[in-house]
Amino acid sequence: MIREALLADVAALVDLEARCFEIDRLSARSFRHFLTRGNDDLLVAERDGAIRGYILTLFHRNTSLARLYSVAVDPALRGRHVARDLMHAAEARALDRGTTRMRLEVHQGNTAAQKLYRGLGYREFGLLEDYYEDHATALRMEKQLAPYLAPDLNRVPWYRQTLEFTCGPACLMMAMKAHDPDLKIDRGMEIQLWREATTVFMTSGHGGCAPLGLALAAWRRGFDVEVSVSDETEMFTDSVRSEYKKNVIRLVEQRFLAELSTTGIRIDSGPPSATELADRLSRGGMPLILISSYRLNGDRIPHWVLLTAADADFVYINDPFVDEDEGRSETDCIGIPIQPRELDRMMRLGRRKHHASVIVYPRREEAAP
Repeated sequence: MIREALLADVAALVDLEARCFEIDRLSARSFRHFLTRGNDDLLVAERDGAIRGYILTLFHRNTSLARLYSVAVDPALRGRHVARDLMHAAEARALDRGTTRMRLEVHQGNTAAQKLYRGLGYREFGLLEDYYEDHATALRMEKQLAPYLAPDLNRVPWYRQTLEFTCGPACLMMAMKAHDPDLKIDRGMEIQLWREATTVFMTSGHGGCAPLGLALAAWRRGFDVEVSVSDETEMFTDSVRSEYKKNVIRLVEQRFLAELSTTGIRIDSGPPSATELADRLSRGGMPLILISSYRLNGDRIPHWVLLTAADADFVYINDPFVDEDEGRSETDCIGIPIQPRELDRMMRLGRRKHHASVIVYPRREEAAP
């Protein structure tokens, strides 16, 4: 019998974990966390009154992506299709929640698990080096749970932001490298782009990156750019109490506008829809989008993501931030499928529904290296 796990099962789950794994074990505290947080699904296989296996699936908030986080089966029952039955049950429940893609990581040396996953339709789409406690590489695998047009999500490179305030530069580097595969992107460039594009102050601590600043940074490197933004100064000063900081933001924007006036870049004040941004993507643009991260991970801060693909049902984003506190990995942040109407909600920030996007096109002919 496969059923939902209960808090009363924690001791049995910890015991099963100890019998199944030598490294990377989940603790009692972790199991309790997953059972009470509400954005995952923990199922157990019960036989003869005892728990013989479990499967844990994590769901990505307001998206159509899920991740198979862990599966374990009593060694005495291996070969009796318990893992396969758990996988089928987890996939069915994920579909019921509107999930269209299931992803997972598997130890490069675990050939038995790899065989199971491939037999169930999972396909490898990448590697994660030094992922496990023994420093082994993980294979990233993915399965489409519902039939629909699946774009090539590996066409656009993914870069993980290394600082909490550099999501904008990380997205800009992904966009530029998508147009120029030979471009070297690294932490030095990430910080340099932040220095060029920051507003200096946003909420607290280090400033985030303004759309006009990111547009200028791309333009200086020879790329064509489009910008759509509501009142930028008002957008960022709304979250700052200090009048001194507000004046600094205004001064920075004035410098951005002065330089932009010499480039010919048009600033559009109208908010684009997810469908319109997907159209820009089809015409060769790479849209950087400022979203409210509350709808993505529960944090009430502006956050830059990159639109990388679109099909009849979804748009797909690369998120440079890996929320490890929520059990996320790089696998959760690449090609996240989102329904266009949900992305439209994410792109409206705060009570005044501010918006910002920067679309990076291939290099201008006169600027080609």
